[in-house]
Amino acid sequence: MIFERVVRTGRAIGLRIDAVLATVLAAELVAPSSHLWLVSPWISDVPVLDNTSGSFDSVFVDPSNRMYTLSEVLALLTNNDARLSVVARPDPHNNPFLERLRRSANGANLQIQEHGDVHEKTLCGDEWLLTGSMNMTLRGMQINDEAMTYKVSTEAAAAARLDFRHRFGGFA
Repeated sequence: MIFERVVRTGRAIGLRIDAVLATVLAAELVAPSSHLWLVSPWISDVPVLDNTSGSFDSVFVDPSNRMYTLSEVLALLTNNDARLSVVARPDPHNNPFLERLRRSANGANLQIQEHGDVHEKTLCGDEWLLTGSMNMTLRGMQINDEAMTYKVSTEAAAAARLDFRHRFGGFA
């Protein structure tokens, strides 16, 4: 079965991608994919899981009532044996996120690559992908007009991962 939804976001529309991203990442914390890909020219350490009211306590080993950032959640996944490949542009904007991720992640399960021509924006797991025009930044998630497609499909996710591996290398 394939589930696909296009989400158009922006200030004028009044929609944001936060809830979809939070749902995807919470599901990953419960049952991590074997290999995740994050491909985005620009990445910020955006807040992705709002646990201030304890809503996500059950998905964390040692929860606290606070916002969890993208680097924290991705690092937790690598520490739960998920492999993570990150592809971003070599740009100073990305450095704080990449450094936090390097410090917190299981280094054996993390690969970071910088490519000057990357423009694709995709977050992909074993059975799903979130792809479209949005960079993983505050502007991308909360301000800019964006179009993102969330697709649950083992075949589509596998095809994206194979394409990424062919283009960017990665885990054997």
